[in-house]
Amino acid sequence: MPKQVIEVLVEGGKATPGPPLGPALGPLGVNVAQVVKAINEATKEFEGMKVPVKVIVDVATRQFEIEVGLPPTSALILKELGIEKGSSDPKRDKVGDLSLEQVIKIAKIKKQSMLSYTLKNAVKEVLGTCVSMGVTVMGKDPREVQRMIDVGEIEIPEE
Repeated sequence: MPKQVIEVLVEGGKATPGPPLGPALGPLGVNVAQVVKAINEATKEFEGMKVPVKVIVDVATRQFEIEVGLPPTSALILKELGIEKGSSDPKRDKVGDLSLEQVIKIAKIKKQSMLSYTLKNAVKEVLGTCVSMGVTVMGKDPREVQRMIDVGEIEIPEE
């Protein structure tokens, strides 16, 4: 019997047996409470953020495994800033300011799922997300920080 894969977006550490999980898992015969407990354990470090989760169920044995994805870069930026959402007009309204250390921290978390091969490029990707969210970095436009990295005014240490 093949495996069934259920993909859901849950709030870190706060999955419940209700929708979307319960109705999707119920027909597969797994213990929904066990699955929810395992998801909450695996996602607790992402509390307050939506996290993509895959539940892989072996229908024959009713065994399951969980794969936790990473929250989107924008969610990590919001968490660092302690705000609910980005700017609705990022050109005019700035919603927060990150330090370079915070940008590097987010880049390190996301690097494995990015297209970037280096931490420097991952940092530049995070800066690009900051532009579209109306977030400044070190009090500057993120594009200015990207330029400073490109010309060597700011050094991004490689691991």
